[in-house]
This record gives sequence, C-alpha cells and structure tokens, in this order.
Amino acid sequence: MKLSSDNIKRLLQGELLVDIDWLATDVIGASGSVFVKAPPEVVWQMLTDYGNLHHTMPKVTSSTLIEEHGPCKVIEQTGKSGIFIFERSVHFRLKVDEEFPQRLHFEQLKGDFKVYEGDWFLEPVSGATGTGTIVTYVARMKPDFFAPPILVSFVQSQDLPAILRSIRTYCEPRAAG
Repeated sequence: MKLSSDNIKRLLQGELLVDIDWLATDVIGASGSVFVKAPPEVVWQMLTDYGNLHHTMPKVTSSTLIEEHGPCKVIEQTGKSGIFIFERSVHFRLKVDEEFPQRLHFEQLKGDFKVYEGDWFLEPVSGATGTGTIVTYVARMKPDFFAPPILVSFVQSQDLPAILRSIRTYCEPRAAG
C-alpha cells in the first residue's frame, strides 16, 4: 500500500486517515491508516490472535480459528454492524492468507455479505517521532441484507476510526514493555 509523503507525515503526527468510496454495484470501499509506535510483529500478534479479537477489536463479538493450513487460516466471526435501531449481528467465515509480517488478505467464504474482502498492510517506519508501524486497512463490502449504501458508508466512517484507534491503544503499551 503506497501512501503519499504528506499522508505519512500526517500519520506520524498522530492523525488517523479514513476514506470511504462508493464503488460499482453498491459496493462500499473503506480504507484507513494509523501510525502505531510498535514494531510490525506486535501489531501482527494482535491482528492474528483470532481467538481473542472479540476482546481487542470493537464490534467483534466472537472470533474463532476453525482451520489452519500454514499461512492460510479460516476464522468464524460474529460482529455488530450498523447504528442505533439499525444495528444487527453479522456472521461470516473468512479465509485469511498471512504474509508475515507485512500483509493479511481476507475474503468471506460464506456469511452475511455479498462482498467482503480486503487487506491489512503493516509497514515499518522510523522517523523523528520514533519507530513503529503504519497499519493500513483496505476493504470492499456489500451486505447481503437490506442496508442502503449511504448507511453502510456512514457505519464504516464511524467504525473504522474506532478500529484503528483500538489497534494503537492495544499495541503501543505492549511494545513499550
């Protein structure tokens, strides 16, 4: 994932970057980045601790590793999606391809979405603010239940910053020792 030098500078200053796009056939694209003062291995440990994601990631209510074939994993997850009276539980089985320690690619095998796929990218950086990892999430999604694209995009614009902050909040103290 290539970020502009201006965006890298903003991330190193503590900003979160989030972008929501409307793609063809009502698919929503969501991307976001955060700088975490922790090495990629610490962030990797959090993101791949599949049995504990419901303790570390907002909106994840259960997560279980059900198959493991080397760098290919299959996980079953339940989460909350939506806002207020429009919130509902969503279930999906994800295939995750791991490329330690720089990339996790995920795609839904079955579940409550017509489209749910994306990547986590971990890029080590060092600069005036110290060393750490730029964590970038890029995904495409379209629910297989009634949810207007405007609602899906709004939910992502609210949830993704919380997810990125949770990664920073969880990983930085663990890297500090």
